[in-house]
Formats: sequence, C-alpha cells, structure tokens
Amino acid sequence: MRAENVRVKSMKYEEFNNNEYLEKYVEELRKGGVSVAVGKLNDMINWARSHSVWPLTFATSCCGIEFMCVGAARSDFARFGWEITRNSPRQADVIFVCGTIVHKMAPILKRLYEQMAEPKYVIAVGSCAMTGGPFKDSYHVVKGVEEIIPVDVYVPGCPPRPEAMLYGMMQLERKIKVQNFFKLPQQPKV
Repeated sequence: MRAENVRVKSMKYEEFNNNEYLEKYVEELRKGGVSVAVGKLNDMINWARSHSVWPLTFATSCCGIEFMCVGAARSDFARFGWEITRNSPRQADVIFVCGTIVHKMAPILKRLYEQMAEPKYVIAVGSCAMTGGPFKDSYHVVKGVEEIIPVDVYVPGCPPRPEAMLYGMMQLERKIKVQNFFKLPQQPKV
C-alpha cells in the first residue's frame, strides 16, 4: 500500500510519509543472488503472515479500553486480519502490552512472552507501557516494558486513539513483510 493511498481521519498525511524505508532496504539487500522463485515465495509467505496475526492482550489500565475500541465496528481491526484475539500465549503471535506494568506483574508478563511460539512480536501501547507514564517516579512501576521483554513497535499516547493503534499494527505488518522467512543468505554490499 502506497503512503498516498492511506487516509486516516484523525492523522495527518505527513505522518505516513517516509515509511517505505523498509521496502527500499529489502530491495537493496536482495539485489543479486536470491532466486526469483524463492524470493517471491518468501514475499508471499510474509504477506500471509503479516495479515493473519493473532494478538494476545495484556491490558492493565485505560489503554486496554482503547484496545477494545480497535476491535469495535468503527475501527474494526478485522480488516487487517487481526480479529482472532487469543487467551493463550501458545496460540498468539503478538502481545499487546496496554497500560501500566508494575514490578509485581513483570515476571508474569515475561512468562507469557516466553510461552509464545517463534516468531513473536510485542507492541507497547501507551505512555505507561513505554516509559511508565505519569507513574514513572513511583517505586513500583516498571520504567518501560522493554526492561522486561523486547519491543517491536511503540504506540505513543495517553491513552492512544484507536487510529494510533491501527497505525502501530500497520508498522508491525511492514516489519513482518520484510523478514527473511527462509533465512536466505544476504549479499554483501559492493
């Protein structure tokens, strides 16, 4: 999808610019050496994987309510193939960390992440999950979920609007689409 074709009512067009860098990077890496059939099969598998992601929600506060809005009729993340939310980490591909994470919850979040099958992804939703939010000076709040598990996409806001979460999901889709599914050897730059 080209940036000029994307229209989200509450987001400015300029925010969608400069997002094709991953595709350009992949084209540069694939010049020479990768067979067309394997390269196209790799692209097709990654396209399918990026449009059939099953999320697991770890919602602890107000960002969880906003995540529920993403599944409602107005935002409807089913059009991206994300509608099958899972209750078991063993069936999930991505974990949405929505809200404040306290130190007492950190081992539980880490265990859920470790139970997910590879490849697995993490989306940190809201300022509390990203930095601790307004509670960052509290002794019991984790200063960002990346202290516990690796994060792939950050969705800023307090709480972020459903459109921002959709944008974060589109960013994760882009990341999945450019992965090297077959572990093809990358050609060195000349």
